[in-house]
This record gives sequence, C-alpha cells and structure tokens, in this order.
Amino acid sequence: MQTADRIDKSEDLRQWFEHQVELSKSRLIETTQTLVRTGSPNPPGDTIAIASVAEALLAAIPGVEIKRVAPEPHLVSLVARIQSGRAGRRLIFNGHLDTFPIGEDLGWTKAPLGGDVVDGQIYGRGVTDMKGGIACSILAADLLARNRDAWRGEVVLTLAADEENMGSLGSGYLLEHEPLARGDANICGDVGSPWVVRFGEKGLYWIDLEADGEPAHGAHVHRGVNAIDRLCGALCRLKQLETLPVNAPEAVSRAIAQAQAVSEPLSGAGESRVLQTVTVNIGTISGGVSPNLVPTRATAAADVRLPVGVTTAMLDANLEQWLSPLEGVRWRVTRRYEPNFTDPEHEIVRCVVDAASRVLGERPAVNMRVGASDSRWYRKYGVPTVVYGLTPRNMGGPDESANIDELLAVAKVHTLAAYEFLSKDA
Repeated sequence: MQTADRIDKSEDLRQWFEHQVELSKSRLIETTQTLVRTGSPNPPGDTIAIASVAEALLAAIPGVEIKRVAPEPHLVSLVARIQSGRAGRRLIFNGHLDTFPIGEDLGWTKAPLGGDVVDGQIYGRGVTDMKGGIACSILAADLLARNRDAWRGEVVLTLAADEENMGSLGSGYLLEHEPLARGDANICGDVGSPWVVRFGEKGLYWIDLEADGEPAHGAHVHRGVNAIDRLCGALCRLKQLETLPVNAPEAVSRAIAQAQAVSEPLSGAGESRVLQTVTVNIGTISGGVSPNLVPTRATAAADVRLPVGVTTAMLDANLEQWLSPLEGVRWRVTRRYEPNFTDPEHEIVRCVVDAASRVLGERPAVNMRVGASDSRWYRKYGVPTVVYGLTPRNMGGPDESANIDELLAVAKVHTLAAYEFLSKDA
C-alpha cells in the first residue's frame, strides 16, 4: 500500500515532468525541424542521412548507449538505451525514420523540407508521419534520463528504417536480431490523434488478378472471349469478402463502439463500421487495346483489409472456393499480415489513457487503427503496444503540418506514461 508521502512524491514528479516539457517547447520544435529538414523519402528509403541526424540528437541524452543497425547499407536503424541503474522493466519508444515521397510537384506553399513554423503549425514532409512523434519520444527519454531515481528498468528507443515499405528490414529486422528492441511494452508515436489511443490495427491482404480471353473483332463477340468480362466476374467474387462474418473478442468490439463518438469526428464517419468488417479496395484495373477489339488480357490489383476476428487463412479458403473454378482467371497474394491488437485493458494502454486524460483534461477514446504501423511487428513478438501520436494533417500531400500544441501534448503523454509504467512494480 502506498504511503501519503509516496503518493505526494509521485504527484510532484508528474507535475515536474509536465513542467519540464513546457520549458522544453523550443527544443521540441527545433528537434522536429531538424528531423524534417533532412529528407528521408521512401522510395528510395535511404535513411543514412536521417539516422546520422537522429543519432546526434540522441547523443545529447545523458548516459545513452546508441547502436546503428543496417541490414542493407542504405537502410540504417538506431537502437538507443537509457538505464536507470536499478532492475525493472524495459519500455520501448518506437518510431520510423522514413517518410512518404516528398512530392515536390504537389503544389506546396511551404518548403517541403523547411520545417517552417506558421500560425502554430510546423510544416514539412514527414512532420506528422512521424518525425514529430519521434521528437516527442526523444524528449521523453531525455527527461527520464535526467531523473533516473524516479523509475526503474530501462528506456529503449528504436528508430527504424523501411516502415513505408512494410518494415521487414526496419522494425521487423530489429525485433528478430536485436534483443534490446524487445521489451515489456511499447509506445509508438505514429500518426493518429491526441484524443484517440490506438491499441490495434487491421490486417492486410494484397491480391493480383489476371484473366485471359480469346481475340475477336468487337462486332463479332461470338467468336471471342472477353478477358475483361472474366476479370469482372472474378472481382465481383472478390468483393464478396466484405460479407464474411467477423468473430472479434468482446473487449475489441466494445472498445470500438465506445470510441465511436470521439473517434469518428476525427477520423471520418463510418470508421467504426470499417474497423469491424472486411474491406476490398480495387485499386488498379487494366485491359484491352481498342474499343472494337475483344480484349485477350485484363489485370487488377486490390487492397483487402481484415478486422480482428478474420484471418488471412479464411480469405485464402474463400477465394480458393470462389475464384479457382473460373476459367481463364489466375490470382496470387502479394502481401499479407494478420490483424493484431493489444488488450485494451492492458497496463500500457491504461498508462497512456491516464496520462492523456491528465494532459488533455478529458478522457481520450480507446480504439483500433484502420491503417498499418510498425506496432504490428511488436505485437507479433509479444510486446504490448499502443500508438499515440499527432493528427495527420495533409499526410502524404502538400503542406503536411503538425500542430505545436498537439506536439507538446504528445510529448507530455509519452513522458508521463513512460514514468507511470516504469515506476510501478512489474
């Protein structure tokens, strides 16, 4: 049982950490700008320069140990450790160093790599996805390092390459080959919203389809076989995946339902439905050479996202049944991973929720994530993980920007949640 003195001291430390983040506002902005000003678009995915910049920022943390990891010469990731000096748990701060392509032709009104501050916003490619989130985690780690007697165990930052290319040579590689990359919990500062704590994400299933036909003149369709007609038949069956029943754990379904009122105004109406159903987006389709010729070949590619309660093996089985009998149609899965989640009642989720409630003055929603992040790699290796980051303003488009007030809030939450997790007994 905690004594009154222990409770008062803990409250004093929470206030101290919050105050230190406020005092570090200029440094937080400068760190974000420094990261943004070094481009790291993927493709090509080269993180040599940005890793060097991040390493210099990490090196300013007292007592930090830093290791560079490069499965390929141009794919450099960083692992940084701060030890408290006392036995305890390991908390990971995970982030990715690569960004979407810069898109100089998109009509930027601010310099894409300028890090300009205008009307309370920082502009630049990757500022929300996710260099601002990395800056928040670096500041949190630094403040913890400067008050080591307040917690036990260690903090590890994993700043990874390759996330925009699914992460197998970034976070996936680190978790397989670097023991320090694994821990008792992980906080990822990837995009989202300060008002939503994300505990899981949908799975992915990319599929290519191809159909063959027989040539003929468009006026003599009886003498040919139309490949596009065959492909359309296959795509109609592919869309039937959206009707598959979903058997999600009650805790996941309940969290999505409870989050709807807060989460949907931020992420769009219909998010709750999408989180609980299979979705099929037919992203590309092509075929034929002229309107008056029966096409002999047609292709399509689709992005299928699956919720918790559906597996990729279930998709395999249904598509085998529905597509294999179709004459002249072939299909193959090009990428896949399973839906994944951390128990929404897990301690690390509660720590982030409690910290966000304190910082925001209201309880955030607790919800799944529609898009992907490197968090799935951590869950694959048994590390409970939560995503808490900035609102993605114009992510991937021109004038991507991060709100500075949000940046401060996220930095406070990362710091307070890490302190709470590491100050408690395992």
